[in-house]
Amino acid sequence: MEAIARGVDLATCDQEAIHIPGSIQPHGVLFLVDEHFRIVQASANAARVSRQTSEGPLGKPLPEILAPGAEAILDALEGVEDGPPQSLGLCNLNGTPFSALSHRSAGQLVLEFEQVAAEQASRDAFYPEIRAFIEALQATRSFEELSRLVVRQARKVTGFDRVMLYQFDRDWNGTVVAEDLGGALPSYLDLRFPASDIPAQARELYRLNRLRLIPDANYTPVPIRPTLNPATGKPIDLSFSALRSVSPVHVEYMKNMGTLASMSVSVLREGRLWGLISCHSRAPHHVSPAARSTCDLLAQIFAAQAAAQEQMRETAHRVELQSVQTRLLARMSAEENFAEGLIGHPDELMHVAGAYGAAVVLGDFCRTVGAAPGEAEVRAVADWLRERQKEVFATDRLPAVMPEAARFKDTASGLLAVSVSKLHAGYVLWFRPEVIRTVRWGGDPNKPVEPEAGNLRLHPRKSFEAWKETVRERAVPWRESEIETATELRNAILGIVLRKAEELADLAQELARSNKELEAFSYSVSHDLRAPFRHIVGFAELLRDAGPEPLGPERQRYLQIITEAALSAGRLVDDLLNYSQIGRSSTLHVRVDMNRLVAEVRRILMPEWRDRDIEWVVADLPPTQGDPGMLRQAWQNLLSNAIKYTRKAERARIEVGSEILPHETVFFVKDNGVGFDMAYVGKLFGVFQRLHRVEEFEGTGIGLANVRRIAERHDGRAWAEGKPGEGAAFFLALPRDEGKV
Repeated sequence: MEAIARGVDLATCDQEAIHIPGSIQPHGVLFLVDEHFRIVQASANAARVSRQTSEGPLGKPLPEILAPGAEAILDALEGVEDGPPQSLGLCNLNGTPFSALSHRSAGQLVLEFEQVAAEQASRDAFYPEIRAFIEALQATRSFEELSRLVVRQARKVTGFDRVMLYQFDRDWNGTVVAEDLGGALPSYLDLRFPASDIPAQARELYRLNRLRLIPDANYTPVPIRPTLNPATGKPIDLSFSALRSVSPVHVEYMKNMGTLASMSVSVLREGRLWGLISCHSRAPHHVSPAARSTCDLLAQIFAAQAAAQEQMRETAHRVELQSVQTRLLARMSAEENFAEGLIGHPDELMHVAGAYGAAVVLGDFCRTVGAAPGEAEVRAVADWLRERQKEVFATDRLPAVMPEAARFKDTASGLLAVSVSKLHAGYVLWFRPEVIRTVRWGGDPNKPVEPEAGNLRLHPRKSFEAWKETVRERAVPWRESEIETATELRNAILGIVLRKAEELADLAQELARSNKELEAFSYSVSHDLRAPFRHIVGFAELLRDAGPEPLGPERQRYLQIITEAALSAGRLVDDLLNYSQIGRSSTLHVRVDMNRLVAEVRRILMPEWRDRDIEWVVADLPPTQGDPGMLRQAWQNLLSNAIKYTRKAERARIEVGSEILPHETVFFVKDNGVGFDMAYVGKLFGVFQRLHRVEEFEGTGIGLANVRRIAERHDGRAWAEGKPGEGAAFFLALPRDEGKV
């Protein structure tokens, strides 16, 4: 477990150049040779494998330097390619057996000789262990069984006192998930070790070079000479070296653990470092290259089998979630509103992500189910997600990234969210509650190093006793299958929304066409009916005055009824014509003086109120942007209604005013007339809708419909408030355009 080097602090721990230590461990010899097989650099102990000579090896051809017995190694050296170290076989040099490895570094060849015992030389000796491992592998049904099997078999192959399976989490903290002990060292099972124990550059070396051995922590490093490569001017890169010397602080770390020998075998998943098979012994302990290769094979088989088991579990879970999702989508598609469809099936909505609570937020719509935060908190989470523009977001520690979420950690320490609308900031949210748990660390993770008294040099911690920590504001992590299912649900929802949007667009197009046809028809009918009604009135007047004798009272009454009905029908036709013209005509956008417009309308309507006692309260009105003709008609309808419906008041009062808001100006007309019941306010602005009998108050029921249509043509709105016997208020809101008003 690499830690920080001498003379540096924690801030520089991840920058220690442990791949270029400039030295090797003493149980082997190293050469760096160029393309002509001339020695460029060599370890200081090169004489162990060299011929008897009074001169050093540098600059000499490698075949002239190596002792007899290396001929096969030299032949194999010519076939070394780029990539991981390649075994070149065994040889006996100066009476000592060695195993040879080679790899390329900066285009040059690194050749390593590692001393081995004669009885450890053959890899065939470990075949029974490999076969037993594979046979036992078939019977494992869980990750726990598989983990125990691999550490047990690795200890049989290597003979270490303690073999652990060490798994990294996403923050690179490591947990001992399986262990096999020989009794000489304490158990570390279930202990967690902080990421600082294995810095980033050490993890990268573990990923590149799967095997690393330290047979004796009390070793004296053997320097490489010269220090810098004459061809590159840099130290030799020993990332792939089996003999690479390690950081002095790591050696101290081992001694603090009570171990003098260690070996690590990397466990990779899809090229990523998943964990380590970590081996320790109390006394020095050497493991042959054959045994190390066997452990490497065990680690690779374990990784493949563990991945297969995990894939099977995830596939089964994914199939289950897909089944739930299919039912949810079927029910949701049958609903008019997908959000209502989701909320309407709470159990399936929560099950599809393995959540305890859920919520759907879409514009003004916000509904929750299960154990979820309140609406205000849910909207706060949605706003936080929108600011970060997250389409899919998952965390098991929401308070760590959104501090205000600590207030509702009991229901939402875990959050999985998918965006379903950018237009309305729409999200489907799933929640998981806080799960308080105790984590056992191998020593206090908050004190990875301790300063030495009177010395600025930092040391690794000395205690590895179990140290307990209570973890809060964390939820059970979301599984990959749950995140994928939520993402698929998002895509399905977007598909449903898009399909409905297309249907609505087609419907809107058809409605627009129908409206145009209806407007054209109403315009034509209204225009053509005006002349016949005028003729009816005219001929009724002629009948009243024609003949040698005047008509009797009864006939006079009949003619009067005909005349009034024709005049009423004519007014109705005129109003219909105006209503149609508002929809058909283009809208001007000019500056309109509303004070002048209201004054003009009051003069036009003066015959209706000249003989009445009406108190007019007209405030100064701000100008606006719009169509003067349409706005004049709106004011005429509103003021005419106010005059009409205050007819029965002892002293009529009509107030005209406005209110300037940030994005619109609201104009209003208030009166103290007969008022209306708010239960029927929805009928006021409809065509031919009346709340009073025509015998009480004349009218066609189209005036307020015109007001609303005029407001809509200006991208505004119109509404009313009232109370029976206490008057009414009508409002016309128009958008503000500061740059033009």
